[in-house]
Order: sequence, then structure tokens, then C-alpha cells
Amino acid sequence: MPIEGVDKMQLFPCPFCGPREESEFHYGGEAGNLRPDGDVTAERWAGYLHMRDNPKGPTREIWVHMTCGEFFAMSRDSVNHKVSGSSALGEAEHGA
Repeated sequence: MPIEGVDKMQLFPCPFCGPREESEFHYGGEAGNLRPDGDVTAERWAGYLHMRDNPKGPTREIWVHMTCGEFFAMSRDSVNHKVSGSSALGEAEHGA
């Protein structure tokens, strides 16, 4: 039974399966956070692993759809959670 005043679960646009409930997805990190070469300093490696931006507003992120197992990029606003598009990694973005 729906709870009064509570919206339905947010739908995320999987570029492989179409819109699905957010509970089927797992956050994979910031898009564009490239892994450094193996011969970097411990400080640089720690920065890659632990230091993240925390943007307020539009952001591009990596997500995985647990149902199909595919990773993809999604653009969303971290303030209002509105999704503006998604794409397979390495492809042009599709609007939400």
C-alpha cells in the first residue's frame, strides 16, 4: 500500500534496459576519475582512492545496473536528484 505524500521510487535510465527503479543500481564513483599508473607515490594513490569531489549541482557519475551488470555514465543534479541523461561508457549521452 502506498504511503500518502511519498512519491514512487525514482527511475534511473539504464542505456541497456531502459528506465528501472533506483534500487537496481549501485554508485560506482565520479566519472573521469582516471586510475593512475602503478608506479605513483603512496600519497597520489591514496588521493585516487579516498579524495573525492562533493559537487553541489550537476555532476557526471559512473553507475552499474545490478540486473544486467553493465556500467554506464549518468548525469544528474546532486541537489534535486534530477537525471538529465545516461550513456554506455565511451558513447554519447542520451537524455532522460
